[in-house]
Amino acid sequence: MGDQGRGLRRMRLLRQMKQSHLAELMGVDQATVSRWERGILDLSETQWISARRLLMGPFEPAQDAALKRLVESSTRKVHLVCDLTHRLLAASAPRQAEWRTGLSEFLGKSLRVYASPEILAADTALNDLGWYDGQLSSLEVNTGPNSDADLVILPGRMLWERIMLADGAPARLVTTIA
Repeated sequence: MGDQGRGLRRMRLLRQMKQSHLAELMGVDQATVSRWERGILDLSETQWISARRLLMGPFEPAQDAALKRLVESSTRKVHLVCDLTHRLLAASAPRQAEWRTGLSEFLGKSLRVYASPEILAADTALNDLGWYDGQLSSLEVNTGPNSDADLVILPGRMLWERIMLADGAPARLVTTIA
Protein backbone atom coordinates (compact mmCIF):
# COMPACT_ATOMS: atom_id res chain seq x y z
CA MET A 1 0.00 0.00 0.00
CA GLY A 2 1.45 3.37 -0.99
CA ASP A 3 1.57 6.46 1.19
CA GLN A 4 -1.32 8.06 -0.67
CA GLY A 5 -3.44 4.93 -0.23
CA ARG A 6 -2.51 4.63 3.46
CA GLY A 7 -3.32 8.28 3.99
CA LEU A 8 -6.65 8.00 2.21
CA ARG A 9 -7.63 4.92 4.21
CA ARG A 10 -6.60 6.48 7.52
CA MET A 11 -8.47 9.72 6.81
CA ARG A 12 -11.57 7.76 5.75
CA LEU A 13 -11.47 5.58 8.87
CA LEU A 14 -11.01 8.61 11.12
CA ARG A 15 -14.19 10.00 9.58
CA GLN A 16 -15.90 6.66 10.14
CA MET A 17 -16.89 6.74 6.47
CA LYS A 18 -17.54 3.63 4.41
CA GLN A 19 -15.73 3.15 1.12
CA SER A 20 -19.07 3.16 -0.67
CA HIS A 21 -19.96 6.58 0.76
CA LEU A 22 -16.60 8.07 -0.22
CA ALA A 23 -17.02 6.51 -3.66
CA GLU A 24 -20.42 8.17 -4.03
CA LEU A 25 -19.02 11.56 -3.00
CA MET A 26 -16.07 11.16 -5.39
CA GLY A 27 -18.19 9.95 -8.32
CA VAL A 28 -16.51 6.54 -8.57
CA ASP A 29 -17.43 3.01 -7.52
CA GLN A 30 -16.44 1.34 -4.24
CA ALA A 31 -13.93 -0.92 -5.99
CA THR A 32 -12.02 2.15 -7.18
CA VAL A 33 -11.74 3.48 -3.61
CA SER A 34 -10.52 0.04 -2.51
CA ARG A 35 -7.87 0.06 -5.26
CA TRP A 36 -6.76 3.56 -4.24
CA GLU A 37 -6.40 2.51 -0.61
CA ARG A 38 -4.42 -0.62 -1.50
CA GLY A 39 -2.11 1.36 -3.79
CA ILE A 40 -3.17 -0.60 -6.88
CA LEU A 41 -4.55 2.53 -8.54
CA ASP A 42 -3.28 6.09 -8.07
CA LEU A 43 -5.63 9.00 -7.59
CA SER A 44 -5.27 11.83 -10.08
CA GLU A 45 -4.12 15.15 -8.60
CA THR A 46 -7.70 16.46 -8.85
CA GLN A 47 -9.11 13.37 -7.14
CA TRP A 48 -6.50 13.57 -4.35
CA ILE A 49 -7.34 17.24 -3.69
CA SER A 50 -11.07 16.43 -3.65
CA ALA A 51 -10.60 13.48 -1.31
CA ARG A 52 -8.51 15.56 1.09
CA ARG A 53 -11.12 18.33 1.11
CA LEU A 54 -13.84 15.80 1.90
CA LEU A 55 -11.87 13.97 4.57
CA MET A 56 -9.71 16.61 6.24
CA GLY A 57 -12.35 19.12 7.30
CA PRO A 58 -12.92 19.93 10.96
CA PHE A 59 -13.72 17.07 13.30
CA GLU A 60 -16.35 17.00 15.99
CA PRO A 61 -14.87 16.85 19.53
CA ALA A 62 -15.98 13.22 19.81
CA GLN A 63 -13.80 12.44 16.80
CA ASP A 64 -10.75 13.81 18.61
CA ALA A 65 -11.46 11.37 21.44
CA ALA A 66 -11.86 8.56 18.90
CA LEU A 67 -8.57 9.52 17.26
CA LYS A 68 -6.82 9.43 20.64
CA ARG A 69 -8.28 5.97 21.33
CA LEU A 70 -7.16 4.73 17.90
CA VAL A 71 -3.62 5.95 18.53
CA GLU A 72 -3.48 4.55 22.06
CA SER A 73 -4.84 1.15 21.01
CA SER A 74 -2.70 0.81 17.87
CA THR A 75 -0.42 -2.21 17.65
CA ARG A 76 2.00 -0.12 15.58
CA LYS A 77 4.57 2.39 16.83
CA VAL A 78 2.54 5.58 16.48
CA HIS A 79 2.12 8.89 18.26
CA LEU A 80 0.15 12.10 17.75
CA VAL A 81 1.59 15.58 18.26
CA CYS A 82 0.41 19.13 17.68
CA ASP A 83 1.81 19.99 14.26
CA LEU A 84 2.83 23.50 15.34
CA THR A 85 4.17 23.04 18.89
CA HIS A 86 5.10 19.33 18.73
CA ARG A 87 3.27 18.77 22.05
CA LEU A 88 2.56 15.07 22.56
CA LEU A 89 -1.18 14.33 22.46
CA ALA A 90 -1.23 10.50 22.46
CA ALA A 91 1.03 7.48 21.95
CA SER A 92 0.55 3.77 21.34
CA ALA A 93 1.90 1.15 23.74
CA PRO A 94 4.52 -0.05 21.20
CA ARG A 95 5.79 3.55 20.86
CA GLN A 96 5.86 3.98 24.64
CA ALA A 97 7.84 0.73 24.96
CA GLU A 98 10.76 2.45 23.18
CA TRP A 99 10.84 5.17 25.83
CA ARG A 100 12.57 4.71 29.16
CA THR A 101 10.38 7.23 30.99
CA GLY A 102 6.61 6.99 31.48
CA LEU A 103 4.13 8.60 29.13
CA SER A 104 3.02 11.11 31.78
CA GLU A 105 6.46 12.75 31.58
CA PHE A 106 5.92 13.58 27.90
CA LEU A 107 2.16 14.23 27.50
CA GLY A 108 1.47 17.87 26.75
CA LYS A 109 5.17 18.64 26.32
CA SER A 110 7.01 19.39 23.08
CA LEU A 111 8.94 16.43 21.70
CA ARG A 112 11.03 18.64 19.43
CA VAL A 113 13.89 18.72 21.96
CA TYR A 114 14.25 14.92 21.53
CA ALA A 115 14.34 14.98 17.71
CA SER A 116 17.26 13.53 15.79
CA PRO A 117 19.10 15.78 13.30
CA GLU A 118 17.27 14.03 10.43
CA ILE A 119 13.87 14.75 11.99
CA LEU A 120 14.79 18.39 12.59
CA ALA A 121 15.95 18.76 8.98
CA ALA A 122 12.75 17.18 7.63
CA ASP A 123 10.62 19.38 9.89
CA THR A 124 12.47 22.49 8.69
CA ALA A 125 11.79 21.52 5.05
CA LEU A 126 8.02 21.17 5.52
CA ASN A 127 7.20 24.77 4.68
CA ASP A 128 9.01 24.61 1.35
CA LEU A 129 7.22 21.33 0.55
CA GLY A 130 3.78 22.91 1.00
CA TRP A 131 2.96 21.05 4.23
CA TYR A 132 1.38 24.04 5.95
CA ASP A 133 -0.68 25.24 2.99
CA GLY A 134 -2.28 21.88 2.17
CA GLN A 135 -0.16 20.86 -0.82
CA LEU A 136 1.25 17.89 1.09
CA SER A 137 -0.56 15.86 3.75
CA SER A 138 1.87 12.97 4.26
CA LEU A 139 5.61 12.52 4.07
CA GLU A 140 8.04 9.65 4.64
CA VAL A 141 11.00 10.68 6.78
CA ASN A 142 14.25 8.76 7.27
CA THR A 143 15.37 9.03 10.87
CA GLY A 144 18.65 8.57 12.60
CA PRO A 145 19.11 7.96 16.30
CA ASN A 146 18.82 10.75 18.83
CA SER A 147 21.07 11.06 21.86
CA ASP A 148 18.45 11.06 24.60
CA ALA A 149 18.32 8.22 27.09
CA ASP A 150 14.69 8.75 28.13
CA LEU A 151 12.91 9.20 24.79
CA VAL A 152 14.79 6.97 22.39
CA ILE A 153 14.47 7.42 18.63
CA LEU A 154 15.81 4.53 16.60
CA PRO A 155 17.06 4.76 13.00
CA GLY A 156 14.34 3.93 10.50
CA ARG A 157 11.51 5.43 8.45
CA MET A 158 8.47 7.30 9.71
CA LEU A 159 5.31 8.39 7.99
CA TRP A 160 4.07 11.84 8.97
CA GLU A 161 0.41 12.57 8.25
CA ARG A 162 -1.20 15.97 8.83
CA ILE A 163 -4.77 16.03 10.14
CA MET A 164 -6.99 18.68 11.68
CA LEU A 165 -8.45 18.48 15.18
CA ALA A 166 -11.91 19.68 16.22
CA ASP A 167 -10.62 23.08 17.31
CA GLY A 168 -8.99 23.60 13.91
CA ALA A 169 -5.49 22.92 15.22
CA PRO A 170 -3.31 20.82 12.93
CA ALA A 171 -1.90 17.58 14.31
CA ARG A 172 0.75 15.22 13.02
CA LEU A 173 0.27 11.46 13.17
CA VAL A 174 3.71 9.83 13.29
CA THR A 175 3.95 6.13 12.40
CA THR A 176 7.11 4.03 12.24
CA ILE A 177 7.03 2.14 8.93
CA ALA A 178 10.50 0.57 8.87
